[in-house]
Amino acid sequence: MGSKSNRSRRYTEEFKRDAVALVRSSGRTVTEVARQIGVSAGGLRNWVRQDTVDRGQGSPGGLTTAEREELRWLRRQNAEQAETIGVLRKAAVFFAKESDR
Repeated sequence: MGSKSNRSRRYTEEFKRDAVALVRSSGRTVTEVARQIGVSAGGLRNWVRQDTVDRGQGSPGGLTTAEREELRWLRRQNAEQAETIGVLRKAAVFFAKESDR
């Protein structure tokens, strides 16, 4: 068995930018560049695709990095609000039972 970790590695935005620039300027394939810098070809391909969208050259409907971040924030807010609503519902049930006594 390999010594690969199940945890995914995090790369800085600068590293990703440099990797995408290397793909675009080198004339080599994504797979070749990925092998050279030690990242997965699929990951690097995703970075190149996202950079294309961020430049406004992607397919229609593709979300820019800024839009993805906003969507993540909105989902977190939604989850927090749902949790708050759940707590308030439980409190309402509790106090309704207390007032019946």
